[in-house]
Amino acid sequence: MFASLNLQRSAAFLSRRVATAQTVRTISGSSIRLAKDGQAEVILVGCGAPNRGMGWYHAVQMLENKCPSASLDYIVEPWFLGAGKDSPAGQDFAAWQAETEAKYGTKFATSLEELPPPAAPRLALISGRTADNPRLMNETIAHGAKCVYLEKPGAPTVAELEQMQKDAAAAGVEVLMGYNKNVCKYVRKTREYAAGVADSMVTFVSNNAYENTPESLGECFERNAEGMLKNMAIHELALLVSFYDVKVDNIDEVIADKEFSSLQTLPGPSGKMYTDFDKIKFTIKTKTGNVVSVQADRCGGTDSYATVTDKDGKEVFRYYMPDEEDKKLVKELQAKYPTAMPYFFTQDPDYITVKERVAKHTVTGEEAEGVATIGIAVETLKVAEYLTPVLAEQLK
Repeated sequence: MFASLNLQRSAAFLSRRVATAQTVRTISGSSIRLAKDGQAEVILVGCGAPNRGMGWYHAVQMLENKCPSASLDYIVEPWFLGAGKDSPAGQDFAAWQAETEAKYGTKFATSLEELPPPAAPRLALISGRTADNPRLMNETIAHGAKCVYLEKPGAPTVAELEQMQKDAAAAGVEVLMGYNKNVCKYVRKTREYAAGVADSMVTFVSNNAYENTPESLGECFERNAEGMLKNMAIHELALLVSFYDVKVDNIDEVIADKEFSSLQTLPGPSGKMYTDFDKIKFTIKTKTGNVVSVQADRCGGTDSYATVTDKDGKEVFRYYMPDEEDKKLVKELQAKYPTAMPYFFTQDPDYITVKERVAKHTVTGEEAEGVATIGIAVETLKVAEYLTPVLAEQLK
């Protein structure tokens, strides 16, 4: 029912020719804007706190028209509009909400049930808790989403993500993933260079800027309880699946760098104990002859980069994210949002690229070039679940 309804609305939407028209309607006494011709009607599900939540930064980019094919018409935020509204972060959210409603006309809601049917091709961008994703994806489909943009890793387990893949296929809805590093400049430059070096090996390096203290890492372990390989390093695993044919049944050998790597058991703020890698480095050799390495460090700083080594193990190439050109943008964004998470700024252009390609695909059907599918996400999560106990065992 929803699939056919979407197709009818999409056809009607695409037949409109007045690109400058701005349709406005009234819902619950508030006038809101609708997507213009050529734009997807975006629902952001799970905004998070201003300056902290990834969803919030997605919202900022769309509201500032950085993604011209995306119109952020609705923000669904159950926590800060519900039980968390009186917290300090909730008060910050309320102030940002008031500013956003006044300036852009965006409609805020506590649930998808409050939203009207789509008036344009609807894109649901889900950026909430990983554990909620299976339910939220199905709810967005039931509320008319033509396409779903799902933040990594997609679901807590492979079984749940595979079921989501089946549910979306049955509904005729495409699910694309926010694996932004698949479209990153440093990844493209590194792969291009490595292609010209015989018997070369690429290492992808990812860093976060947590304090190297039990308190800071314990909070990190609790908040990202799915573990480093399903959270921070999942982007790198997606690169391995996408470009190096790394799948569980194609892995020949996994070698942990014991000198670099660290596995700790620490208490989170709740007092519960969590065991996770605070840093990990490993090399994978595939049965089809590929060799590739990943290095991730919770306390390594803000930059990500990739290296190419030759057959003798000598580093012959290194490319950073951000590069010198992008560092100028990072400084501008730091000045504009001084209390926001630093990693937002280093990956700012890539977040824009993925959202724009997905939004344009939602409207026109044009391929979202380089954007990972839910199929890639399933294979990536399989690799993460396989690697976690294998690497932990090697570090004992």
